[in-house]
Amino acid sequence: MNSAWRRGLYAITDPALTPAPTLIEQVRAALAGGAVMLQYRDKLSGAAEKHRLARALLAECRAAGAPLIINDDIELAAAIGAGGVHLGRDDAALSEARARLGAAAIIGVSCYAELPRAAHAENSGADYVAFGRFFPSRTKPDAVQARPALLREAKRRLRIPVTAIGGINADNGAELIAAGADLLAVIDGVFGQADTRAAAAQIAALWAPPAQRARANQ
Repeated sequence: MNSAWRRGLYAITDPALTPAPTLIEQVRAALAGGAVMLQYRDKLSGAAEKHRLARALLAECRAAGAPLIINDDIELAAAIGAGGVHLGRDDAALSEARARLGAAAIIGVSCYAELPRAAHAENSGADYVAFGRFFPSRTKPDAVQARPALLREAKRRLRIPVTAIGGINADNGAELIAAGADLLAVIDGVFGQADTRAAAAQIAALWAPPAQRARANQ
């Protein structure tokens, strides 16, 4: 699988910000803006609707060359042939996801502010880990607080990509990249903005040389 997803903007959908009628259009804009990976996160839709939307998102992601990751739902990921799945504390075991989805699947694990959990995930075969929240988040206001120092330590100890999540936007993301974040997972900072493509482009430009970054902010 293309490894370009290992560094850059990781856009995550949310039914409050990406409702079904506009989901595909918004995701297309985020991908056009430079998102290297997309996570379909939907706690509200029924199974049939999620299946329909996930298939449509998979087509968009394949056209853009970006993996589609399914939040929580291993069976949905398997059914549509998604790029992988993201697992939280209360979800299925990583070993179960790997057995169901195969060696090529991208499996990510939420690690909150827990470096030992991340080390265990890596040793168990995770492809990336996610820490956060780092900033106040409208999507997950009660999520555990993580600090940039955690990213620095994670980069010293882990070999897999390190993801930062929580309240991230173009103004504060550079700090987390400097601390060691390979991926910035963003929900509101992309899909909660008036211009999804422009918001995605501004965040994606944080990995670009300064001159290119300046053009993205014009």
